[in-house]
Amino acid sequence: MFMNMYAFMGAVEQGFVYGIMVLGVYLTFRVLDFPDLTVDGSLPLGASVSAVAVGYGIDPFFSCFLAMGAGFLAGMVTAVLNTKLKILHLLASILTMIALYSINIRIMGGPNVSLLGKDIVIDPLINAGIPGYLAAPIIFGIISVAVTGMIIWFLHTEFGLCMQAAGNNPRMIISQGVNTHFVIITGVGLSNALVALSGALVAQNQGASDVNMGVGTIVAGLASVIVGETVFGNHSVVRACIAALGGSIIYRLTIALALGLKWGKFSFTPSDLNLITALLVIAALTAPKIKAKLMPKRL
Repeated sequence: MFMNMYAFMGAVEQGFVYGIMVLGVYLTFRVLDFPDLTVDGSLPLGASVSAVAVGYGIDPFFSCFLAMGAGFLAGMVTAVLNTKLKILHLLASILTMIALYSINIRIMGGPNVSLLGKDIVIDPLINAGIPGYLAAPIIFGIISVAVTGMIIWFLHTEFGLCMQAAGNNPRMIISQGVNTHFVIITGVGLSNALVALSGALVAQNQGASDVNMGVGTIVAGLASVIVGETVFGNHSVVRACIAALGGSIIYRLTIALALGLKWGKFSFTPSDLNLITALLVIAALTAPKIKAKLMPKRL
């Protein structure tokens, strides 16, 4: 075996908790066609808000809703900069991300906040006698599946269909009298609310919130989306959302597997994470083309 049961469950646990972030990335990059780098700042924003709230004795589950509200506001700022002030979406998101770095430090009163000894979302299961290495995957699995179901439902509502139309054919949706600015602002806000929720859960799971914990979030998110679409497909909204969550789990399992492999004296280290991610994305992007060449065409 390349990994033991604890490593496997840990990878699945991370896949679930970061899967919520991947769903947020899916909303902006695939549904709205809005390249958004705010997520590198909104993930630690959610972690910061949740950690500080829990530190003040607020219920850990309610702190997640506070984190989502903060993430929604961050996403709205990016969208307003783009739609109202006509700043390029990439630049607008970078500006918001940079500002969030300082804001997160202000919220925490420093670069990090510890949650050791504080109540967290997995405590009810642990108090019920479930081991910690099982309690975390169970609670995060329930939350991520529930969020996935709500996103699937939302994208089938009238407003969700407007979001899809705004990303696919903005001219058509404008001609129907839909306020695309409102759709984009709400959609980007919702995306970052999901990312902030993921950050809140990550902070509670790790026992700390750190201002630098969001570095590389967008890369991991995009990699998970691409891997998920390659494996599960994206021919429908339901399949695409499931692919986002499934891609997150596959991505984390692949990372854990790669870090556990050894060839003689060579082995991957945590510093090789970006290299592993790049190789994984390249494999996911080229696999369909290689398959198409190898498989005979059906008449």
